Amino acid sequence: MRNKNVSAEQRSATQAVDRALAILPLLARRGPSGTTEVARELGIHKSTASRLLAALEKHRLVERTGTRGKYRLGFGIVRLAGATAAQLDIAAESRPICARLAAELSGTVSVSVLEGSHATVVVQEPPTDRNWIGLRSPLYATAGGKVLLAGFGPDALQEALDRPRTRFTEHTLVDRAALLADLDEVRERGWAATHGELEVDLNAVAVGLHGASGQLAGTLSVSGRSGALDPTDFPSAARALAHAAAAITARLQELVGP
Repeated sequence: MRNKNVSAEQRSATQAVDRALAILPLLARRGPSGTTEVARELGIHKSTASRLLAALEKHRLVERTGTRGKYRLGFGIVRLAGATAAQLDIAAESRPICARLAAELSGTVSVSVLEGSHATVVVQEPPTDRNWIGLRSPLYATAGGKVLLAGFGPDALQEALDRPRTRFTEHTLVDRAALLADLDEVRERGWAATHGELEVDLNAVAVGLHGASGQLAGTLSVSGRSGALDPTDFPSAARALAHAAAAITARLQELVGP
């Protein structure tokens, strides 16, 4: 029985997405294929296949081969795969350094990467009962998120600041001017900190984590409860994080080679 709350338009949109995504493994399996072949394989009308291929081509997920209008997987697939591989490399290469740093700082050390409008944790050391792996946090209320925000270009930052902000605690920076001032400080000193902004009595410090080519690829942070990580500890924690981040970048550069 169909869900009456789902409109015919929504069902049609979902079906279109499903069909478009089905084209990608089809091309991976068959190689360059024409619109007629794609339509026959998926059991859809040729005009529908043409529209789906055009949408995928717009996003560079497929491209024309120049031979009788056939389509093959596009460079956009490579770009997405490369981004995923880079994140996997960061997680693998940073984990042992994070473990040592967590012992040194007596806190929870994590690596986060940008995912849409959130920061997603990909490494946590040491493992605890509270598993942060996969946790998506708002950029404006976390130390790592502020590092990512501070690295945004003008247009991306404007878009991020236009989104509504939830006040998680009395210290959460929901005021636009206050958040911008904080991001200016992050850029000036090279690290970000939060003092009870996402959770009461939870503090954190973060620095940028750069990939092999020098681009900002994520963040490295340490968090702890007040008493274990006080604001007076922030500068020394930031120095330790920066040293560890440089070591992780060096390991990533070794993977790439000269």
